[in-house]
Amino acid sequence: MNPFDSSIIAFLNSFARHSWAFDSFVYMISGNDLLKGGVVVALIWWTWFRPSADKANIRQHLICAIFACLVAVVIARGLALLLPFRERPMTFAALHFQRPYGASDAGLIDWSSFPSDHATVFFALATSIFFVWRAAGIAALSYVFLFIAMPRLYLGFHYPTDILGGALIGITLALIGRAKFFCDWVGRYIMPWSQRSPGSFYACLFILTFQIATLFQSMRGIARFLFSLLRAHNT
Repeated sequence: MNPFDSSIIAFLNSFARHSWAFDSFVYMISGNDLLKGGVVVALIWWTWFRPSADKANIRQHLICAIFACLVAVVIARGLALLLPFRERPMTFAALHFQRPYGASDAGLIDWSSFPSDHATVFFALATSIFFVWRAAGIAALSYVFLFIAMPRLYLGFHYPTDILGGALIGITLALIGRAKFFCDWVGRYIMPWSQRSPGSFYACLFILTFQIATLFQSMRGIARFLFSLLRAHNT
């Protein structure tokens, strides 16, 4: 355990179990999809429909951002599986972590804590918003830090370096998403779809952003179900 992580976790944990209302509020925020991804995705849609002389270019960059976000999730999950397992602060005995009131492991114990997929996804989106609408981007980055990243530190779900690692992956992918070759591909093959068949385009975009807002929980549930069926069939 490095001093950077342990000192920050110890500092934040010193506030735990002083107020049932505060601890419960933080835990509620950490698990509420509306207050996490819902806010950031709402800013994506607000940016999409915001009147602008450069609307077509902004929308193209937002689609690039969404694709970059998907790639970032794959990278984050891949690293969590490939790198050595990292136990979460809430269960790391050497930290003597005091769980806030009402906090549970939320099914995270079997998942390595590094990197944070929440930080990866939402820093990628917030950074992408910043590139096309600075005021909304600053609001999104501030919101992600205060209401998505900080609760996960306070509750012992992640170490600061988990958050920093995830944020770095997300911001890097947001930058790559602005690459000309990628944006040109989106402009050539994806954006004409929005003109040709806006109904199907927005239906698919809604489903995709809904999955992002909920960290793909529905898709994960479907995947687990299909995997269990396959495993039962093979036994």
